[in-house]
Amino acid sequence: MFDRQIVGIFLVKNEDIFFEQAVLNVLDFCDRILIADNYSTDRTWDLAQKLVEANAKIECHRITRTHDSHEMIKHYAGTNTWVFGVDGDEIYDPEGLKELRRELLKGRYDDWWVLFGNVLNCTSLDPNRLKASGYLAPPCRSMTKLYNFKAVSSWEGPCLERMLGGTPVFKQGFAASLRLDLHEQIPWEQSFYRCLHTCFLRRSSLEPTRGKDRPNPVELAGRNRWDKLGLGFLRTLIRGKKNSWKKEKYLRGDLVTFDVSSFFSKGA
Repeated sequence: MFDRQIVGIFLVKNEDIFFEQAVLNVLDFCDRILIADNYSTDRTWDLAQKLVEANAKIECHRITRTHDSHEMIKHYAGTNTWVFGVDGDEIYDPEGLKELRRELLKGRYDDWWVLFGNVLNCTSLDPNRLKASGYLAPPCRSMTKLYNFKAVSSWEGPCLERMLGGTPVFKQGFAASLRLDLHEQIPWEQSFYRCLHTCFLRRSSLEPTRGKDRPNPVELAGRNRWDKLGLGFLRTLIRGKKNSWKKEKYLRGDLVTFDVSSFFSKGA
């Protein structure tokens, strides 16, 4: 049995613009960080190796299938471990995470299965990284991923990626419904668990000036099912010009602007 710990796992592909910052911001929060790189062709892999050389708690692996990332963490099931899934376009508030870490290690949230935090889905970020504009969760969907692996005895696949899909087997007293929506209780300005989600910004040096609208794994799986049936044309016809999954989930409410300088206090 592990002592209580926090393990971060990154799943990345071609995200070299914000990736290093994203890792540095969770470095003190996590006891161990795993990086699963899906064969990036930009500088992401080089940055991952640089981070490994500088920090003993980080390790990186190249994976050919996104669901291999779940294989890297499923053995933590049943142990006193919180697993924190982070993407290369997710920049967390490092100061806020200090408070969250203290509370997690004290056992404050041990009765919950998953914690969701506040998010600003960024549509713009000034060149000096002082202010960002975007849409908040709530009312947008929170994409934060912090799971209590002590709540399950196993979590086998098939998973689209780490902690997405598969079959978590819950221990007595736990259930999938034990989801704590901290973002529904605490406003952005007061939150200790908040994230800049740069999903609408340019994330790779290989991309054009505007961010590439990459499909969510769930959306991509749905596309693949249609295509395997030879019905891709019908899927396109039904959806028409409807917004992408990402826009439907992350562009809700009012456009707001915040000072985000604290998110970039750890220079990348």
